Amino acid sequence: MNEPVLFEERPTENGMRIGVATLNAPQTLNGLSLEMAHLLDRRLVAWAADPGVAVVVLQGAGEKAFCAGGDLQGLYRSMREAPRDDPWANRYAREFFEVEYRLDYRIHAYPKPIVCWGNGFVMGGGIGLMMGASHRVVSETAKLAMPEISIGLFPDVGGSWLLNRMPGNTGMFLALTGAQLNPSDAFFAGLADFHVRQADWPGFLAQLLTLPWAGSTGAIGVEEEGRSFAPRSINDGLLRQALLALEPAEALAPGPLKQHSFQINHLCAGTDLDEIYENVAALAQHDDPWLAKAARTMLAGSPGTARLAFTLLQRMRQRSLEDVFRTEYVAALHAAAHGDFAEGIRALLIDKDRKPRWNPATIEAADKRWVLKFFEEPWPEGQPHPLADLGADVGVG
Repeated sequence: MNEPVLFEERPTENGMRIGVATLNAPQTLNGLSLEMAHLLDRRLVAWAADPGVAVVVLQGAGEKAFCAGGDLQGLYRSMREAPRDDPWANRYAREFFEVEYRLDYRIHAYPKPIVCWGNGFVMGGGIGLMMGASHRVVSETAKLAMPEISIGLFPDVGGSWLLNRMPGNTGMFLALTGAQLNPSDAFFAGLADFHVRQADWPGFLAQLLTLPWAGSTGAIGVEEEGRSFAPRSINDGLLRQALLALEPAEALAPGPLKQHSFQINHLCAGTDLDEIYENVAALAQHDDPWLAKAARTMLAGSPGTARLAFTLLQRMRQRSLEDVFRTEYVAALHAAAHGDFAEGIRALLIDKDRKPRWNPATIEAADKRWVLKFFEEPWPEGQPHPLADLGADVGVG
């Protein structure tokens, strides 16, 4: 089947249905294209309004990834074709980021439970899809990261909100290094809620069809000792019980992020990026391979991304999720116009020489004044923000 997203509605024993959406591009590790984002968003709107759908499941085809990022090839073509230094001229980037961010926000605010299966690679755009789900599940193969430092973008898809909510200064460290997290550290960082082995996932999906879901064709509500429970709370509880029943008996060993969290919190403390950058860079020769790789990835990455990610985390610390998406949208359009985004994709995916020519080339050149342009609204004066209505009736359209 060649459809980029496969949709199913599986009937349950009590007459409800489970909506299953499968990203179907395993050859590109289920990278999220604009078409996929449109399809997902439209179907989520329909399922939200359908009283017969109790739960939504998001998963990826194949065994290698849920979703390893966004449509970098399509964005690269659009950046090559659009006039440089005019962020509003790139129509494809405007549409891509608007649709993707609306989809991500819809998942955060969805009126029904969403189970997201974080199996294999979950990176960039995949993080955006997974993080808003009410029930975030990782398998033993899960590898989570926001590696935008290596392609000249920044941790978007709500990353400025998500990273700020991680323990201590670990979010700052991950933004600067793109370090990869295992299932244990996914829990520590607040990126996962449940752990289910890959081999147990088909059985979990089958079990969903046997549960007594609440809804219009099942029980409308349940009363107990004078209290009533709405369908959402009932279905959230049923999902939680089913997922906890599949948790492996052996506890996950602490991952490297947790093991080194004291040191990371110390290195990334304060409001001086130059100092933080220097502290992390000193880890490049560390005995621990995870720390050393993280530092070397930062040093090889875009200094402009480091500055932009740092500034976004500082500015968005107390802002709402809606405001974060609106600010990231402006920054993303600028990154597509005069940032390092195109150069990072070229070096990684097009020419594959892995020798990006970053501009600015140093963290000193990517200073506080340089980054200000990424916060200037690029559309014509008087025009509202394309995401101005974010948050209005997101569940149903």
